[in-house]
Amino acid sequence: MVKKWMATAISLMFVATVLAEENWINLFNGKNLDGWIVKVAGAKLGENPGNIFRVEDGLLTVSYDAFDEFGDRFGHIFIDRPFTNYHFRCEYRFIGEQAKGGPAWAFRNNGAMLQCQPPATMELQQKFPNSIEFQFLGAFDDGKPRPTGSICTPGTYVDVNGETIKKHVINSSEPALPPGEWVVAEAIVKDGKLQHLINGKVVMEYTNPCLDDGTPVTSGYIALQAENHPTQFRNIEIMLLD
Repeated sequence: MVKKWMATAISLMFVATVLAEENWINLFNGKNLDGWIVKVAGAKLGENPGNIFRVEDGLLTVSYDAFDEFGDRFGHIFIDRPFTNYHFRCEYRFIGEQAKGGPAWAFRNNGAMLQCQPPATMELQQKFPNSIEFQFLGAFDDGKPRPTGSICTPGTYVDVNGETIKKHVINSSEPALPPGEWVVAEAIVKDGKLQHLINGKVVMEYTNPCLDDGTPVTSGYIALQAENHPTQFRNIEIMLLD
């Protein structure tokens, strides 16, 4: 009986694992940008100046190699539909050199913008969508401490440990990793509660995202950034939790 029970338990665990994996939706086909919407500051919706967002070797790649100067071309590439409750994950790594003329804070800096305003509502010169940024940072070369997985709040604010925090950046304590190293980033959004995970570890938890005017943010788009440092993404997936 014990052996039979153990065999049944193992079988059920396997089925549960398979079903969980089947619930993940692949968002990037590794071939083109189908299913995504590009918005770059200074460009019309859907334009992709200099092919900033591209597919290279099956990876979603951010590059400014078509330009002599960065020129404040902050960009975002949106999944083409909004979400409410979800588990999002991707892998990122920083490559190459920062685009010339980019701000110092944008060195090895990228992120996933959660609960974004619709891309079609962004103004022509708007640099960042109203959203909650799950910040991705790469380590400095000199070894100075730098976190990754932090929160940035363009046009928004959140509650942390029950306290409303209206400063722009809320730092995690998770150290950023060296360039070239793949990092697994996950965001869980469920009924107004949000978590950031880096390599399987919860690094930030917060609640009650709101626009600056106090309007609760209960759903929105997800976007990956182009903040002038070359970045690559892979294994971009989502599991719906509704």
